[in-house]
Amino acid sequence: MPDPLLEARSVHAFYGESHVLHGIDLSIAAGETVTLLGRNGMGKTTTIRTMLGLLRPRSGRILVRGQDVSGWPTHRIARLGIGLVPEGRGIFPTLTVRENLAVAARPGPWTTDRALSLFPRLLARLDHLGSQISGGEQQMLSIARALLTNPALLILDGATEGLSPLVRGEIWSALPKLRAEGTAVLVVDKEIRKLLEIGDRHLILVKGRIVFAGTSDEFRARYEENLALLRA
Repeated sequence: MPDPLLEARSVHAFYGESHVLHGIDLSIAAGETVTLLGRNGMGKTTTIRTMLGLLRPRSGRILVRGQDVSGWPTHRIARLGIGLVPEGRGIFPTLTVRENLAVAARPGPWTTDRALSLFPRLLARLDHLGSQISGGEQQMLSIARALLTNPALLILDGATEGLSPLVRGEIWSALPKLRAEGTAVLVVDKEIRKLLEIGDRHLILVKGRIVFAGTSDEFRARYEENLALLRA
C-alpha cells in the first residue's frame, strides 16, 4: 500500500498547559475524501493546525507521504502538496479577486480558468476587491485560490458554515468534482447528510479524541449514536 498523503500518529497537542488533542490517529489517502465532525471547541481546527505545523505537537508524529514533518514550518509542509481553505477564509481584502488568485498560482493542471469554472459567479467579480464581495464569494475565492497551488490534498475548515443555502449548494456541487480529478479532500463542516454523500470516511472528535471513525455506511448504521456524540 502507498503511504498516505497525510497522517497523524498518536498526536498530543497543548495550548500552554491545556491538553487539547489526546492521541489523534488519522490518515488521508490519495484521492480520498475524509470528513472531520464535532461540535465547536472539540479540536477540529486544532487538529488541522497541528498537522500543518501551525501548532507543534507535544508528542506523536505528522507524516506527509511517509516523511516525518513533525516540527517543520508550515510553508515547507504546504510545499509538499497541501492546500488550506482556513476558517475565516483568509483572503487578502485589499487585493482584487484576480490578484488574490494570481498570488497563489503554481504550475499544474489547476489553472485560473479551471478554478473559475467551479465558481462562475467569480468571473463577474475579478476586478472587485476582496473586501467588496460577499461572504459566500469570499469562500469560493478561498477555495479557488487554494486549488491554484495545485495541491494533492485540499483541507477545508468550515466549508459552508454561515453561508446562504444557494452558496452552500454551489460549494457542495464543486467538491465531488475535486474528487473526480483525483484531489484528496479533508473537509470540516456541520451538514452531516451532505458529508455522508461526498465522504469516503468520517471522523468524530469529542474533547480532542476521535470517538468514531468509519465509512458512510458505518456512520449510517449507528446514526443516532453518532448524532448523540455530536451533541456531547
